[in-house]
Amino acid sequence: MPRWTWLVPVISSVLLAAAMVSGVGLVLEIICGAALVASVFAAVHHAEVVAHRVGEPFGTLVLAISVSVIEASLILSMMLAGGDQAPVLARDTIYAAVMIICNGVVGICVLVGGLAHREQSFRVEGAGAGFAALIAMTALSLVLPDFTTSSGYATYSGSQLGFVAGACLALWAVFVFIQTSRHRDYFLPIANPSDIESHAPPPSDREAWASFGLLVVSLIVVVGLAKVLSPAIERSVSAAGAPTAVIGIIIAMLVLLPETIAAVQAARANRLQTSMNLAIGSALASIGLTVPVVAVAAIVFQLPLVLGLEPKDLVMLTITLMVSTVTLGTGRTHLMQGAVHLVLFASYLFLALVP
Repeated sequence: MPRWTWLVPVISSVLLAAAMVSGVGLVLEIICGAALVASVFAAVHHAEVVAHRVGEPFGTLVLAISVSVIEASLILSMMLAGGDQAPVLARDTIYAAVMIICNGVVGICVLVGGLAHREQSFRVEGAGAGFAALIAMTALSLVLPDFTTSSGYATYSGSQLGFVAGACLALWAVFVFIQTSRHRDYFLPIANPSDIESHAPPPSDREAWASFGLLVVSLIVVVGLAKVLSPAIERSVSAAGAPTAVIGIIIAMLVLLPETIAAVQAARANRLQTSMNLAIGSALASIGLTVPVVAVAAIVFQLPLVLGLEPKDLVMLTITLMVSTVTLGTGRTHLMQGAVHLVLFASYLFLALVP
């Protein structure tokens, strides 16, 4: 194990503890920002070690679940802390995660893969099943609240919230079942003789367990540092005069950065199936785990929770799902498709800053 891969999580943990105890000054903010980036790269390294040991699709599932659990914990902690942003924080972060994954991650993976290998292939059976579940989950959690009448605009009543949370969790659980058991072959990478990494000997059990532990530590540190730096992020957003929704985008980007790097590296190595497993699995886990957590918290602690999207965001989400249906419908990709997704991603970011 390279020395930096365990030194970074240890040093970052110490910095996180120091920041939580003594507060964050300008110098410590800069150091913590550097530690945050380094921890992301450490998380990616350890995720790849675990993935290589357990094989697909379990490896990508480990990273997707780890990141989504911590993302849900971060949202919950900020909701409980209160503030003007608390009622819409879950909505903004979930919506940002879907747009980042479906347009940003998929777009850059397809573009990088197309530039390096002209055309790439993946199993449409697995991607199609996962994307169908994603359409249903986004509609239930982000679209329907705008049209229900039992409570205020863009909100659910307690019973509606409980039903939607259960439905999202059930869809995610069924997807994990078919991904890891019933139809695992739908998610296995297409054989690629030129891929040197896939033919390398897998790490030992001891190395895999050590990397799994360091992966969890690295992800906790990433989210912890993101939370510590969030006041500085909020100040910067306010000083720039940007909408508060930008905070949710920044949180989602920080949390999804490890998966993004891992997915792009896989696409560059001509393993687009792994990239699709990471992208779709992460989007499903983000909704399937986060919505139940925030729903239970909202019901138990009587917290205000706004889930319905604004009209502009509904249009962007609809376009994204339509284009993604075309991209995932054939099982083959090239750089034009990646360019379309990245243009949509740029549009989403621009309209978030200039609504």
